Amino acid sequence: MSGSAKTTPLSPEGYLLGIFSSKAARDGAVIRRKSRDIERYVGRQVFLSELNRRGYAAVENAGQIVIFCNAEPVHPLA
Repeated sequence: MSGSAKTTPLSPEGYLLGIFSSKAARDGAVIRRKSRDIERYVGRQVFLSELNRRGYAAVENAGQIVIFCNAEPVHPLA
């Protein structure tokens, strides 16, 4: 394998499965992940498509993505 080829320990499917099979996600709670990890392992568009498919919402701030693992509306407080 070439030294310029970048490999990741997880497939995109495996990374998404890990996020959405966590206890917090299964319970409909809130989880957070680093933006750079999501971009590295699955890509932003794939991630957003999966959120949409599940009916979930997310917000991003300071390099973190907060994922609301339920279909409830998200109301900004400020």
